[in-house]
Amino acid sequence: MLLSQATGGAALAQEGAGPGLDMYLPLVILFALALGFALFSVLLGPLVGPSRFNKAKLSAYECGIEPSPQPVVGGGRMPVAYYVTAMLFILFDIEMVFLFPYAVSADALGLWGVAAITLFIATFFIADIYVWRRGGLDWN
Repeated sequence: MLLSQATGGAALAQEGAGPGLDMYLPLVILFALALGFALFSVLLGPLVGPSRFNKAKLSAYECGIEPSPQPVVGGGRMPVAYYVTAMLFILFDIEMVFLFPYAVSADALGLWGVAAITLFIATFFIADIYVWRRGGLDWN
């Protein structure tokens, strides 16, 4: 009887000790796999990469344009439409960042949540209509 109580007490003491470092084992394994993959990729690159170099393989490729040290005629300016498109993408992205949490918790927010998201969408559509009327979406 005393032996069973002693072993039971030791088992309880082990269980109550907490998880220890065992809970970090998956994280350590993940880091080891990531490090192993990175080293494998870096070391394997030169072995399977191109070994016969020529002028075409060593030259820079810039979207089909021959690279030159001189700027393109007109100073090499980029059209503003590219930047406007990037800004509109960021605006749509931000809109989704705000709309997704609302869609998830629409029931819990109630009428005030509906009013806030309606005001947000209305403001966003006013900005969209402004950009559309100013020709920000026209690619000519």
